[in-house]
Amino acid sequence: MLAPMQGLTNRAMRALFIDWVRPDTVFTEFMRVNPAAARKRLSAGDLREIAPAEGGVPLVVQLIGHGTEALVSAARAAQAAGAVHLNLNLGCPYGRMTSGLTGGGILRRPAELEEIIPSLRRAVSGTFSVKLRAGYDDHRQVFSLLPLFEAAGVDYLVLHPRTVVQEYEGLADHAVTADVVRQTRLPVIANGDIRSAADGMRVLRETGAAGLMLGRGAIADPLLFQRLRGLSAAEPNRQERAAALQRYLQDLLDRYRDLFCGETQVLNKVKGVLATMDDPSFAREVKQLRKAGTIRVFTAILDGLE
Repeated sequence: MLAPMQGLTNRAMRALFIDWVRPDTVFTEFMRVNPAAARKRLSAGDLREIAPAEGGVPLVVQLIGHGTEALVSAARAAQAAGAVHLNLNLGCPYGRMTSGLTGGGILRRPAELEEIIPSLRRAVSGTFSVKLRAGYDDHRQVFSLLPLFEAAGVDYLVLHPRTVVQEYEGLADHAVTADVVRQTRLPVIANGDIRSAADGMRVLRETGAAGLMLGRGAIADPLLFQRLRGLSAAEPNRQERAAALQRYLQDLLDRYRDLFCGETQVLNKVKGVLATMDDPSFAREVKQLRKAGTIRVFTAILDGLE
């Protein structure tokens, strides 16, 4: 699965991944649920993004919000717009900074989930999944939630085994993933710190997870999907990495010109991808790309990669 990443996995990025490596599933960026506007729970822009699939690949619509009534109403609106697969975000640290306890913030009040999860399951006629952190500030909190997810009939879980308060510090503890897999009958998708084919294969082997969700690792290297499938080099050399990076960023530039307005916005959106790249052998070049003030300069630096 291609992870939902706010500001990154827009429809142009998803289309690139589908054309290049065809993930088994793609997710929208999270769609904020408006708790105040009963008739407009989702923005017009979000509603235009909704579809059962993109390019023949199932598209999961991810909701983030709080309040049973608002979430159920948003789920119904999403389905009316064409959604078949819905996911509830219980992991994003964004929720820590709002009064409504959205995303991972809901884990501060787990009792509220006892109403939210069954109500959403009843409202969603297609698949309903949950993406969550291991807990708010306790890695073991997820285990207390498993009976609720199972009883409600959630279709699968996507687990990022950090806590919400950790945000992205430290390492994802996939020993927790393995324990969750052992203790639930629900399929568990492992997410977090999968940056290479070796990482992915190790996580699958050690956890018994039903699959992987790739986030930053895939945004940095879309061919990670193919490396895991054995269809591209698991450990590419520098020349292969340079060629893939050139092709990737140039393709993204072309797609973003059609999606965004103006050179500055296009360039800034492409530069957002560079934040996921931590290959030390390209550190100097990535730094130069980040400093590029025009697409022409950016492209010239890109063309010089070798």
